[in-house]
Amino acid sequence: MKFILKLIISAVGVILVAKLLPGVTLNTYLAGLLVAIVLAFLNNVVKPILTVLTIPITIVTLGLFLIVLNGIIILFADKLVDDFKVNGFFTALIFSFILSIVTGILNFIFKVNKED
Repeated sequence: MKFILKLIISAVGVILVAKLLPGVTLNTYLAGLLVAIVLAFLNNVVKPILTVLTIPITIVTLGLFLIVLNGIIILFADKLVDDFKVNGFFTALIFSFILSIVTGILNFIFKVNKED
């Protein structure tokens, strides 16, 4: 149940950020939910692999390269979901940053990460 609530909160975050950020297009609300599902998959399956493969550059940049990986994950989601478009890498970085903040605030408000 908590996973479904997190997906819904993430979808709401995607929809809000897509409406606020120029350069991001989301055609339907259902696409927002699909983007949330795709991002959950990519963050749990692809991102750990990319993180391990880029350990040297992550160490050299003192962890800042992980922000770049977040942008890459957003661009992957852009390619996988037809009704979701991001105009360029810099926009994907900003989208990722704002989405993290918005979903963090929503998770706090709805007490999703609270230990039961």
